[in-house]
Amino acid sequence: METKWLEDFVSLAETRSFSRSAQLRHVTQPAFSRRIQALEAWAGADLVDRSSYPTRLTPAGETLHGQALEMLQALQTTRAMLRGHSAAGQDVIEFAVPHTLAFTFFPAWVSSLRERFRPIKSRLIALNVHDAVLRLVEGGCDLLIAYHHPSQPLQLDPDRYQMVTLGHEVLSPFSRADAQGQALFRMPGTAAHPLPYLGYAPGAYLGRVTDLILKQAGIAIHLDRVYETDMAEGLKVMALEGHGIAFLPYSAVRRELRNKKLVSAAAPGSGMEITMEVRAYRERPPVGKEAPKGTAQALWTYLAAQAEQNEP
Repeated sequence: METKWLEDFVSLAETRSFSRSAQLRHVTQPAFSRRIQALEAWAGADLVDRSSYPTRLTPAGETLHGQALEMLQALQTTRAMLRGHSAAGQDVIEFAVPHTLAFTFFPAWVSSLRERFRPIKSRLIALNVHDAVLRLVEGGCDLLIAYHHPSQPLQLDPDRYQMVTLGHEVLSPFSRADAQGQALFRMPGTAAHPLPYLGYAPGAYLGRVTDLILKQAGIAIHLDRVYETDMAEGLKVMALEGHGIAFLPYSAVRRELRNKKLVSAAAPGSGMEITMEVRAYRERPPVGKEAPKGTAQALWTYLAAQAEQNEP
């Protein structure tokens, strides 16, 4: 039995909706349903009455719900105590960062902090977006850094979590350059000759944003998906080898554009791009108590002040 099954179950008991809880837990509804079924298999009893709407718990489910709340609270308390021991005598800021941002945005951002704020000791935890968010929710990091677009918001309760904007990122299509410096593959393609497309795996955050770009395109786009992966860096390598078109964050390809190894695969003004925010999130400190790490608190105060200065 996994603790995330209990967290899923508690969420379902609160929302009484599989679709809503799946959204809050940052998983697809089929995956969420499978995890509830796995918990029921472990318990040896039906926990959810699926014949009713809204969803309600069975008597066995009601019993487990009360026990699950106690167990999760005990685990969180224990983890906080252990983290307090491991952090004693040091002031390392732990960042949960999706893989793409870990490779592109994060190194340059830390360099800018060294110049404008002060050098910091950091621990980078690179994960997919879902697990990075869970890391913050479960208290496993000081800060979460993630992309944000209004069409794909992270479901984090503003009463519990604070947010500041760190910068912006543009997502658009790129292709390897040919001998003349032109795109080897150029959108939109044709129905007879669709362009080889290097896409994100299902469920990837940047994949959902890319789907929005394609959906909002004013013309028909003809693509043939020939490869997919979770990571933008993986798509970039394939694009550099000439395998097709990939939608990539500008910060991931800045050097390759400068060296003319990659070029835009869309015509200027075609609208084949989206601007996303890069945001930092943290859990709100308990009222009346100091933040557990002085440097983490000082950094957040600095970031909040910078964000306020940059507001229009």
